[in-house]
Amino acid sequence: MKKTLSFAAVHFSVAFTVGYAMTGSVAVGGAIALVEPACNTVAYFFHEKFWQRMGHEGLAHAHRA
Repeated sequence: MKKTLSFAAVHFSVAFTVGYAMTGSVAVGGAIALVEPACNTVAYFFHEKFWQRMGHEGLAHAHRA
């Protein structure tokens, strides 16, 4: 859990720094730092579903060969 929290802090810091560097706005940097991880979480969920589906189909195809 400590590693997860540490990574979350690093991720937030990087997202904020990039957003702030690109816009010069603390508000925009903060918004990006909050929104970007949420979007990544949703994308990761769908990526995992797709990956599992492709993996299962690949295994079924391998057994037929």
